[in-house]
Amino acid sequence: MLKGIIVKNISDIYTVKVNQDLYDCKARGKFRQSGLTPLVGDAVEIDPENHYILNILERKNELVRPSISNVDVALIITSVKKPDLSTYLLDKQISSITLAKIEPVICFTKLDLLSKNEIKDLKKIMKYYQQIGYHVYTNLKVKKLLKYLKKKTVVLTGQTGAGKSSFLNQIDKTLNLRTGEISEALGRGRHTTRHTEFFLVQDILIADTPGFSALDLNQYSKEKIRDSFIEFQKYPCEFKNCMHLKEHDCEVKKQVEKGNILKSRYEDYCNFVK
Repeated sequence: MLKGIIVKNISDIYTVKVNQDLYDCKARGKFRQSGLTPLVGDAVEIDPENHYILNILERKNELVRPSISNVDVALIITSVKKPDLSTYLLDKQISSITLAKIEPVICFTKLDLLSKNEIKDLKKIMKYYQQIGYHVYTNLKVKKLLKYLKKKTVVLTGQTGAGKSSFLNQIDKTLNLRTGEISEALGRGRHTTRHTEFFLVQDILIADTPGFSALDLNQYSKEKIRDSFIEFQKYPCEFKNCMHLKEHDCEVKKQVEKGNILKSRYEDYCNFVK
């Protein structure tokens, strides 16, 4: 029996790295019976002769979408054009990642497609997310981002066509990952990454993942979703368990009106809890 890390998953085959060796393994039937699915990032015990995963060791965290475990940072690759910026999807990803006990980091892409006025509007949005405590970068200046991610385990996440594989190709041209064109009819990218896989890039263990156009927060309570909006905690309300919706004299709603809380963030929050 050997211990290793799942670094790639295609269909029912899990590639497990043990030191410098790779083993393509299948999961034992007991995992299906217990409702447990091995994930890329899992620390596992394997039978190297019969190529089976025997045990999945305890996870420190996991994401449902993309499906991955034991990461330090989720790098949210966020397109600002083709597909257009969706703060609704961005905020949903931030909440989902935060609730999974993973640090969200934002990287905006495709800024070269914006007009001067659109750049001004984007800078205001970037400044807000930075002020409330998130690390925010763009793919035009990646050196600072790579320095921050150094020696961390990172998963790339974002909607289809946001530029995840393009970002990896940018920071390591030897990867030569396949990228896709944007569908004009759908306004979003065509899937090119079909599986989740880790790559070692400049001392960063970083996973490329399939994109998505939908994300579900239904597994979380309204209170947990509320608490994932970290800026709300700076403005305590008169009632301790205020949901910041229709409550009288809500301090959060006052701060939205004053412009101290980004209106789109508050509207996204209301949509999530409803």
